[in-house]
Amino acid sequence: MTHRLEGKVALVTGAGSGIGRATALALAREGARVVAAGRRTGPLEETARMAAERGGQVVAHAADVTKEGDVEALVRFTLETFGRLDIGVNAAGGTFGGGPTHTLDTSCFREWIDGYLVSAFLSTKHEVGAMLKSGGGSVINIGTFVGYTKAMPGTSGYAAAKTGLIGLTRTVAAEYAPHGIRANVLVSGGADTPMFRSWNASEEQRSAAARLHALQRVANPEEIANAAVFLASGEASFVTGSVFTADGGLSLV
Repeated sequence: MTHRLEGKVALVTGAGSGIGRATALALAREGARVVAAGRRTGPLEETARMAAERGGQVVAHAADVTKEGDVEALVRFTLETFGRLDIGVNAAGGTFGGGPTHTLDTSCFREWIDGYLVSAFLSTKHEVGAMLKSGGGSVINIGTFVGYTKAMPGTSGYAAAKTGLIGLTRTVAAEYAPHGIRANVLVSGGADTPMFRSWNASEEQRSAAARLHALQRVANPEEIANAAVFLASGEASFVTGSVFTADGGLSLV
């Protein structure tokens, strides 16, 4: 532990598994006090337990971040529990239907937009509101290579949501830089998460996904979390409005 984030308070959405969980644990490892948010209480409590075993402080709070009332309550809980908010990491999402664009149901497309873009908008909106009171902060929205560095058939909803996230984040960076608030997108390559395994069920599929990367493997979630810690820390004090890529060289291949 280097305690780079000692005294900081972080809110992480999607913290019940995958990159969100790994990021909550990494922030706690560096001394931040963390609120772990997501839909299901059980996985969030497991994240909190894992942090406690490692000497970190994580508090679980269930919320559906596609609903503004839930997000308002979540940020209010964070302020009531820890008194401030310095770091917001928005990693919430889900897996919805897919397929070729001409067959994709509009309701399914909207699920992708709600799950990944609207949720990030609502989280960012209320995190920034709290950070204005704290004198600054760092917002990190978790992006993906899908639709950004590589177009993948059958993913139009996911790609639209995640590339929209880039425009949202860069606008927020421009709006709030005068207030000491930084905002960046962290674009991940393939990472060994439950979502990755649901999309790549067989060993053959996972091996093919690994070969898309120059490093010939996908990331551990902790490797993406380490990049998030950097963006949250003072070491990235001059980094805002960036699309920060941790993709194992996927964009090179």
